[in-house]
Amino acid sequence: MTASRPLAALPPSNIAEPVLADVSKALRAAAAKEERGARPISRSIDLLRQADLLTDDGASDPARAARALMQVGAANLGVGRLFEGHVNALHLVRLYGTKVQKARVDRRIAEGALLGVWGADGAVPVTLDATGKHLQGGKCFASGLGTVTHALVTVDSGPEVRLALVDVTDAARSDLSAWDMQGMRATASGTYDFTGLSTAQVEWIGNPGDYLKEPHFVGGVWRIAALQAGATAGLLDGAAADLRMAGRMDAEAQKARLMSVLIQGWAGMALVERAADAAADRRIAQDDIVATSIAARLFTEEVGLDAIRAVEQSIGLRHFDTGSETGRMARDLAVYLRQAARDAFLQRAAQTALGEDGRIWGVFG
Repeated sequence: MTASRPLAALPPSNIAEPVLADVSKALRAAAAKEERGARPISRSIDLLRQADLLTDDGASDPARAARALMQVGAANLGVGRLFEGHVNALHLVRLYGTKVQKARVDRRIAEGALLGVWGADGAVPVTLDATGKHLQGGKCFASGLGTVTHALVTVDSGPEVRLALVDVTDAARSDLSAWDMQGMRATASGTYDFTGLSTAQVEWIGNPGDYLKEPHFVGGVWRIAALQAGATAGLLDGAAADLRMAGRMDAEAQKARLMSVLIQGWAGMALVERAADAAADRRIAQDDIVATSIAARLFTEEVGLDAIRAVEQSIGLRHFDTGSETGRMARDLAVYLRQAARDAFLQRAAQTALGEDGRIWGVFG
C-alpha cells in the first residue's frame, strides 16, 4: 500500500498537533511490526518521550491533549493505549498526590518511566491481606507489561477504593499468555500478580475514594473517546490509500460510503474536544461534564463500528488478508471499542439529560 497523505481523514481544522507530524509517520510505520512482536512497543514510547509528550497530563489544555491522543491513535492505536494510560495516571498523581510524590513521579518520567492505570481485577481482586502489610490478588487486562514501569493500581473496591502507585517491573509477576485477543496484541497486555508485595513498596496516592471523584473519573473518558475517534480516522485513511492504489477510489459508491462515516467521525472529534474542554471548566455542573464525556465515548464507539463495516465493504476480501494494514487497524479498533460498562454509561448520561431534572442542552446551553 502506498503512503497516504498524513491523517487525511482528519478535518480541515486545528485538530492535528504539528509536533506530532513526524512522530505519527514513524508510529504508523512501526505498528505492523509491533503487532507481530518484531519490534518492541517501547521504541514507539521513546518517540513520544523525545517529543516531550509524556510530561503533559492534559490539565492545562485538555483539548490539545485530546488532539494529541487522536493523532497518536490514528497512527498506532496500541501506542495510543499506553499513552492514554500514562496521561491518565499522571493526571491522577497530580490531582491527589503530595508535593513530594508529584516531584518524585516527574523525576522518574524524566529518567524514562512510563505510567499506567490498572483497574481490572483478576480472579482474586487486589486487596490488603489480613495483616495489612502486604497486597494480595492480581490485575487482568494490564496493558504495557514490560514497558509500563509504575502502575496506579486500585486496591479494594467500592466507595473506599484506594490508589497505589507500584513499581511493576518484576517480570516474574506478569503473565502475557493471559492476553489472547485478536487485536491490540502489541500492547503486551496480560495479568500481574501482586500477592506478597509489601506495602512498604507501595505509594498510596490520595485518600480512600478519591479515585471515584467526579469530574475526573467517568468525566475523564473523553480520553478514551479521543483514541477511538483517532483510530477511526486512521482506519479510514488507510482504506482510502488502499483504494487509491488499486484505482478504485473514483467509484461514487466508494466515496459516498466512506465519506458518510468520515462526516460522523468529524462530528465525534468535535464532541471529544468539547468534552475535554468541559472537564476543566468549573462553571459547568459536574453531571453535565460527565454526561458529555460519556456521550463522546459512546458516539465515537458507534462511529468506529460503522467505519469498520464500511471499510470491510469497500476493500472487500483483501481487507481480511493476514498482511492487510486495514485489517490490522480494524482488529485493534474493534477490541479497543469494547470498553466496560457501556449500558451503565448510557443510563447515567440519559438520567442527566432526560431525567426529571434533565438538562438536554448540558454543556452546550
